[in-house]
Amino acid sequence: MADKVKLLVIAGATATGKTSLSVELAKRLDGEVICADSMQIYDKLLVGTARPTSGEMQGIPHHLMGFLAPEKRFSVAEYVELASKCIDEISSRGKQPIITGGTGLYIQSLTDGVKFTQQDTDLSVREALSAETNEQLYERLLKLDAEYAKTLHPNNRKRVMRAVELYIQTGTTMTQQLANSVPTERPYDDYIAVLDYETRDALYDNINKRVDVMLKNGLLNEAKLVLENRESYVTAAQAIGYKEFFPYFENEQSLEQCTEKLKQATRNYAKRQLTWFNRMKNAMHYKAACAQTSELIYNDFIK
Repeated sequence: MADKVKLLVIAGATATGKTSLSVELAKRLDGEVICADSMQIYDKLLVGTARPTSGEMQGIPHHLMGFLAPEKRFSVAEYVELASKCIDEISSRGKQPIITGGTGLYIQSLTDGVKFTQQDTDLSVREALSAETNEQLYERLLKLDAEYAKTLHPNNRKRVMRAVELYIQTGTTMTQQLANSVPTERPYDDYIAVLDYETRDALYDNINKRVDVMLKNGLLNEAKLVLENRESYVTAAQAIGYKEFFPYFENEQSLEQCTEKLKQATRNYAKRQLTWFNRMKNAMHYKAACAQTSELIYNDFIK
């Protein structure tokens, strides 16, 4: 592996301390961070996406954050292309690239070296599927490709529809396509560290506290912005963190009800994240919020 770029990946569920840990390790390894979060890529959306503040970055360069307008769509194929370029550029300057985030599809596609093929969309299929609700599309995908469906939220309409379209047009499931697109040799000399708490209660408690902090930091203002622009902010309008407050602005539910709904949705999302990372055979698992975790990862990585 001498000719491969050495890559450190800090992954895990939301609210497990990935940001602070990656910054600490970047200082020790003379590194720079590359975002692997499908929502932190968007401009104007800071609080609800938990994008690190300049203070939290502590002077460490962060890449692929806030570079895309909320009106734009973004695919995993585009992520792999951009992240790969960032890795090469950072490495060429003698710095250590560190991938940090909780979007498992981004991380696994990048580290596995997935090769994406262009699939032309049959507009008649797209039009027919567009008439279905999120629940109907998700139920359809569960029957066609349960393994892939279980990694997605039913409201992730874009990815659910893409997987259904793929099967209708080619007879191939997304699970099969992802498996067939992985080369025999991995592109990087990677070390993947996954953070998790010892108990689910500890993780869920941290998630609940984090939502409360987000509200104090202006989450409602961002949620209102997304609501007012939901026809163009399509991805954000469907993502966890904003849509839960739409009923509050429409005088259908109280703020307390919407807040609890967000906490529950985030807890459910964290479970899906951990399910994904637990399936990654080459990942190493560490305790979140543990004083020794940084030292353990550092020592394991530099071996």
